[in-house]
Amino acid sequence: MSADQRPRRVVTGHTPEGVSVVVSDGPVPVSRELPGDGVHFHEIWNTEGAPAPITAVEDEPTQRTLAVPPPRHGTKIRVNEFAPGCLDERGLQSPVHRTASVDYGIVLEGEITLVLDDSEVTLRAGDIVVQRGTDHAWANRGDTVARVVFVLVDGAFAEDLAASLPGGLEGLMRHGPRD
Repeated sequence: MSADQRPRRVVTGHTPEGVSVVVSDGPVPVSRELPGDGVHFHEIWNTEGAPAPITAVEDEPTQRTLAVPPPRHGTKIRVNEFAPGCLDERGLQSPVHRTASVDYGIVLEGEITLVLDDSEVTLRAGDIVVQRGTDHAWANRGDTVARVVFVLVDGAFAEDLAASLPGGLEGLMRHGPRD
């Protein structure tokens, strides 16, 4: 994917005198492709800690670890593009996975199917899903790219819920989708 196809990101900050300024404006600096899955990840920003520290200028946070879940006590925002026609033998485009996070998925264009243990939901442009630590996978079963913004917030499972999960929390995704 060329730089002009990546999402534009505008980041604000401050001068030493406290004046509000634009510190960067251009394509997101970090994009990752999983060609076998037909998925692009465009890393927009992430924070570490809560409350998130606000400094005049910050080192590029997307140069930190490229992982699916957000940092501990942090957040992450990314745009995922799911190409059509990239389903595996189970009809899925991503591995089935669970993260210790609350994720807000906002469908910008196309349609994407959220696959859960006992059901599926097809989401279309304008739909929003609140994903709360459930085992899930994604599948673009349409004929156009599905573009989804994900905002991930670090979370912690309640002890009673963790105890009820098959395998407990052993299967949590802690890194990338194929790590």
